[in-house]
Amino acid sequence: MTSTPGTPRPSSLDPEIAARLKRSADGLLPAIAQQHDTGEVLMLGWMDDEALHRTLTTGRCTYWSRSRQEYWVKGDTSGHVQWVKSVALDCDADTVLVQVDQEGAACHTGARTCFDEDVLLKDAGLPSGADQ
Repeated sequence: MTSTPGTPRPSSLDPEIAARLKRSADGLLPAIAQQHDTGEVLMLGWMDDEALHRTLTTGRCTYWSRSRQEYWVKGDTSGHVQWVKSVALDCDADTVLVQVDQEGAACHTGARTCFDEDVLLKDAGLPSGADQ
């Protein structure tokens, strides 16, 4: 299914949920996938209303591919499935946190997470409370 940016795709998402969402200009929400039992941040994908609906109703993470302009279910081709444990909106309703049970690698590179390889800062030694 293809769509031009800004053109909403048909969706079965509950209208009460849809009314709360604050989407980007292209109709998408960032969706953070987090390992439910360890808190490990696995990846960031994008969801439109229908991808969110599918995620909420199937128990598998469904994303919208911005490059391919189609839906993809995490693990359908790689076998690295994300089993949904919970889904939450942030306080602004513009980001989704999906807690999952990740089987295998979350990153398309084969790494456990998309944040394993390029650490820009670690153990910076900031004094306690310096980030407030």
